Amino acid sequence: MLHQLTLAEVARGLADKQFSAQELATALLARIQQLDPQLNSFITVTEDIALAQAKAADERRAKGETGALLGAPIAHKDLFCTQGVRTSCGSKILDAFVSPYDATVVERLADAGTVSLGKLNMDEFAMGSANESSHYGPVKNPWDTSRVPGGSSGGSAAAVAARLIPAATGTDTGGSIRQPAALTNLTGIKPTYGRVSRWGMIAYASSLDQGGPLARTAEDCALMLGAMAGFDPKDSTCVDQPVDDYLAALTKPLTGLRIGLPKEYFGAGLDSRIADAVMKVVEQLKQLGAVVKEISLPNMQHAIPAYYVIAPAEASSNLSRFDGVRYGYRCEDPKDLQDLYKRSRAEGFGAEVKNRIMVGTYALSAGYYDAYYLKAQKIRRLIKNDFTSAFAEVDVILGPTTPNPAWKLGEKNNDPVAQYLEDIYTITANLAGIPGLSMPAGFVDGLPVGVQLLAPYFQEGRLLNVAHQYQLVTDWHKQAPAGF
Repeated sequence: MLHQLTLAEVARGLADKQFSAQELATALLARIQQLDPQLNSFITVTEDIALAQAKAADERRAKGETGALLGAPIAHKDLFCTQGVRTSCGSKILDAFVSPYDATVVERLADAGTVSLGKLNMDEFAMGSANESSHYGPVKNPWDTSRVPGGSSGGSAAAVAARLIPAATGTDTGGSIRQPAALTNLTGIKPTYGRVSRWGMIAYASSLDQGGPLARTAEDCALMLGAMAGFDPKDSTCVDQPVDDYLAALTKPLTGLRIGLPKEYFGAGLDSRIADAVMKVVEQLKQLGAVVKEISLPNMQHAIPAYYVIAPAEASSNLSRFDGVRYGYRCEDPKDLQDLYKRSRAEGFGAEVKNRIMVGTYALSAGYYDAYYLKAQKIRRLIKNDFTSAFAEVDVILGPTTPNPAWKLGEKNNDPVAQYLEDIYTITANLAGIPGLSMPAGFVDGLPVGVQLLAPYFQEGRLLNVAHQYQLVTDWHKQAPAGF
């Protein structure tokens, strides 16, 4: 069954000529057509493009070219600009926007030979923790289609978890790769800020956004990240530093690895069953040679208020470009320029995006900038300092990815604070800019649970190494949702 293969197994199968890229793409496209109506994970399926790319990949292999991702099928979160394909960002305002160019991430994965099957559903402009704010309707969790898959990369997570594709791109502004990975039994990594180019990635909060992969295993994430990462002169925030050999890093033993458990992660608000699952992971890692100690991240309690000032402030600035003038949705028969701006934005943006623009504009306004935005940036520095101190004592930090398993669709729509609190453990990594990874760690009432690993800057290889070694001795990541 081709759809059951991981990305690494796909690479080996293509290399051994067990099947062709065209056979694989055709099988998965049929599966998407059959099963995605239950999930709503795709916004656009690019069948013609995929089959042409698969044919080209087969021809490249026939000429003797090799490459782990040559012919491998993936799909992109719908905020990576893709030439000639609708790039909607999950919003009505960009529903008819067809990008004239490829994002750097799209270009690099295409150069590696990947076959893109389409564009994946997401929270509108990546704003949300449940994938319920999309203009195209909510995505459903394949483990229980009455529940959310997490957000904002919920379409990427649902499609990979349901075996529609072996891997996908996502983005993470406050946990939007790691949180859906946890809720759908996947491995997902948010690289260090600046490790992956943001050029052509439609911005939500520019100082927090970072692209990364979602897949079933750490090995698959290593394959994807190796192709995605690296310096890009078109992105002024991209760091000019060599990319590690992530695949080589996987095999290192964990003997002597120092793991920190922050006491702040295990307080009120954490489902006790998730806490138990985390401690079982800790015991397993100890058996693999790791050493565990308690640490403290004292400013973590301020992370959510700081994030929900900084991110909306940046969003308010970034989304000002969507005004109905140059591209995107334009209202009908505007009376004057002001009416064009007002009605195009009012009709084009959804409720969650409007809320965040309003909050952000307020926080940046005269008289409030110092009280809110500046103070939030000072808290951000304190959070970064907490991590610097912690990493002087330990190699990685471990804890839950989310405080609860996936909740019911609509359950938290009237309580945005409850939904924001689902990102309590993930947000700090974005504020500090450090890398973070979520990996499968068990189930609660049949719903997946994720454990998060954090590491110092540019230590993605260390995160992938720990996750891979854990996955060699466990099989949580091999569990598939019933019916998929």
